[in-house]
Amino acid sequence: CYSVSAAATVFAVIFLQPQPQPQRNEQAATCAACVSEHSHCDMDYSGSGYRCKCNELYQGNPYIVDGCSADTGYSPILHGEKKCPRTIGTIPTEFPSGLEERCYARKEFRRNYTNVVNDDLAYNVTHIDINKVQMGINRTSRMDDGGMLHSRSLYSGSSSNHDVFNWANLTCQHSRYNSSGYDCNNSTLSECVRFNLTEGGYIGYRCQCKYGFHGNPYRPNGCKGLIVGFCVCFGIVLGGLSATVVIRRWRKDTKKKLRRRYFQKNQGCLLEQLISSDENGSNNTKIFSFEELEKATDGFDSTRILGRGGYGVVYKGILSDQRVVAIKKPNTIEQSKINQFINEVAILSQINHRNIVQLLGCCLENEVPLLVYDFIPNGSLSQALHSSANSDFHLSWDHCLRIAIEAAGALCYLHSAASMPVFHRDVKSSNILLDANYTAKVSDFGISRLVTIEQTHVSTSIQGTFGYLDPEYFHTGQLNEKSDVYSFGVVLLELLLKREHVFTSESGSKQSLSRYFIEEFNTRPITEIASPRVCEEAAEEEINSIASLAERCLRPRGEERPTMKEVDMALQTIQKERLKSYRPAAKYDKLPYSKDKDITHQSEVYSLELEFLSSVKLQ
Repeated sequence: CYSVSAAATVFAVIFLQPQPQPQRNEQAATCAACVSEHSHCDMDYSGSGYRCKCNELYQGNPYIVDGCSADTGYSPILHGEKKCPRTIGTIPTEFPSGLEERCYARKEFRRNYTNVVNDDLAYNVTHIDINKVQMGINRTSRMDDGGMLHSRSLYSGSSSNHDVFNWANLTCQHSRYNSSGYDCNNSTLSECVRFNLTEGGYIGYRCQCKYGFHGNPYRPNGCKGLIVGFCVCFGIVLGGLSATVVIRRWRKDTKKKLRRRYFQKNQGCLLEQLISSDENGSNNTKIFSFEELEKATDGFDSTRILGRGGYGVVYKGILSDQRVVAIKKPNTIEQSKINQFINEVAILSQINHRNIVQLLGCCLENEVPLLVYDFIPNGSLSQALHSSANSDFHLSWDHCLRIAIEAAGALCYLHSAASMPVFHRDVKSSNILLDANYTAKVSDFGISRLVTIEQTHVSTSIQGTFGYLDPEYFHTGQLNEKSDVYSFGVVLLELLLKREHVFTSESGSKQSLSRYFIEEFNTRPITEIASPRVCEEAAEEEINSIASLAERCLRPRGEERPTMKEVDMALQTIQKERLKSYRPAAKYDKLPYSKDKDITHQSEVYSLELEFLSSVKLQ
């Protein structure tokens, strides 16, 4: 509870009883007691007489000469000059309130708030309602009905123990006259409302926001409307969108500058010159933008990964023209080898061989250049031979022999028929891909080396895959075409023995396929080493011929190995001999198939093969 003691001005209210009661036309003469200038009388229509009052904007004693004087007791609150409290104890108020000067409009409104609980209180404040301009109080037992006189020009209340006081800071006219203390601060959004007492007369005003606006009319800019709120919200949204657009554009410009810097660092201008200088016009290499490849791979999503290797990661991508491609993203590349990389791209882009994966282009706008190849759907030869996921899949011996011939022809082309010889350097079954028709495609030129026609070898750091690596190259560091021959010999063993290049022996230890074959080849019949399926599908003479060719490819000294051209010719001879002695297909002599493949399609392809074989002229 909060006690309120009010130092209110006390006026003597004199009721005169004229004899007889005056008529209305005699009113001016009858109000003779109102002798002060700027005064008037209020008639009591109940017949009890009249009383005198000072006019608006004046105060004082209307019963004496010059008793009504201009209201100088108004002390306007200078907003912003003082930080007057807006609470009464724990009761919040929407108007300034306090003991200091300039924190009350009139001396009658000067309040002293005391947070006490005892029996000496005159009044206990119960509530304050700014909208109704009311303050509720409870009278204590020590305060009788005559203990407080009301200055009705300021407030009014009831005579019960529970009073509701109505107050206001004079009239609207009076407040505007004292414009420095006018409380309706929002001159355009708030308005002054004269407060009407039920007992009659206007004793003051209160502020309220105009229709369509809400808020606190007593504070500067306190009234807010839907339009203002909408504008504020719209401004915030517009500002946020503008900031987003600016940030995105800044990021886009930053990325564009970074891409251009990478393009220059990766010798993009050099590649453009090499492509444009192609006199034959056979170079169809395209320089892709990073955004195009990023979109093609859904941001290089992990679900698009086709495979991983020491060179990098290969993604499946779909270009804007709906072409399916394989995008190789290398792990790293030495800055000193960028020029060499560009030269390799330029040369490989000119290679047009049916058994070599076509390089469609590259992207130089990344820190590490990206390569774009034609997509090969049926995976690698290694997967077809060794993957447990392909348990229902089988390559017939005829197709194994054909794939070996196609791969050998591609390597022969790289060594001797290309505009500049290329040493593949990483020949293995996982780099021989199979297209939709199971045609072999030699791929992965990530560590390949270009050489001049006069060069027989190059000295380079040792790179390759264990199990396929030429031991002579491993010890000398000199790479030549015979290094690819050795690796291809291991691929022949995989086709013949149906074992991986490094496999687990019966004793549980890891063993190199090439070493195992050399040891067993000299001590056991080849039919005991070869795969049972191969022995059933191929003639023993064919098996011996392939085994002998593989043994020559795997000899320790490179000069003792055949060239890829000789290997290619030997394989073609074996195939011709097989066609001469062609016999009906064995149990497993079928086209590659999967349990999910269409049976009709298999039969059609197989019939075409039989028709081709039957049309061959035997010599």
